[in-house]
Amino acid sequence: MRDNKLDQLVVQLENYLECWKQFNYFLSLGRSKKFSAEDENQFLELKSVIVQELELIAARIELTSPSREDVLNLIGVVPSIRYLSECNEGVLRGVENHWHRIYVGWQSIVGQLKVKQKELEGQSRFASFFSRKK
Repeated sequence: MRDNKLDQLVVQLENYLECWKQFNYFLSLGRSKKFSAEDENQFLELKSVIVQELELIAARIELTSPSREDVLNLIGVVPSIRYLSECNEGVLRGVENHWHRIYVGWQSIVGQLKVKQKELEGQSRFASFFSRKK
């Protein structure tokens, strides 16, 4: 048995994870101090997408880890790539650590949803096996 809403949610979260990978890319640009005005614009656009998608996801599932506050705090702490480029090593490590905790949390949620998909898939096979026996 397929659950289209569950399948759509998994795809949405996998796409959301790609946004988080891009966020980390911009953190790297800030650390390297090699970025352009276009990079800054893309970073701001990415932050907008992350926040908007967060709200869409939060409307569909209960978020515990990462929480909405975890995500919004990280987004708020990093106003621009230029800001990152001016931060000391300790601040950069803190931001990267915060990003990593959030990223791992999203990966965990996706994993849990994929387990549900497999369970539904297994139920479907089980049900179809018995329906053929009749």
